[in-house]
Amino acid sequence: QLQLVESGGGLVQPGGSLRLSCAVSGFNLDYYAIGWFRQAPGKEREGISCIANNEGSTYYTDSVKGRFTISTDSANNMVYLHMNNLIPDDTAVYFCAIDSQRVRVRFCLLAPSHYDYWGQGTQVTVSS
Repeated sequence: QLQLVESGGGLVQPGGSLRLSCAVSGFNLDYYAIGWFRQAPGKEREGISCIANNEGSTYYTDSVKGRFTISTDSANNMVYLHMNNLIPDDTAVYFCAIDSQRVRVRFCLLAPSHYDYWGQGTQVTVSS
């Protein structure tokens, strides 16, 4: 069964940290690009980070560089997003997704249109 399930969201104060988890089933994480995305109310979904595990290549959108880190645990089919120094603008629903159309990729793309399997999302709220 092809499935992605996010967890780890919640309410956090500005400057705080969270770790989001994405449990993946039905895919070998070493073969595909995996991304993290977010969507705030009234805004389009944006790609914030992705990893091409086959090469270990990672990419981040400018607004999260230096604060967020993507990682994978291939043995347990998990993908993580470590988020530090959170700000109110990080408030959104966060999604993980896989690009199943390209195998053994050397790089990944942040555009959501490249990803075809999605989780249900987890809410992150940054507020004092």
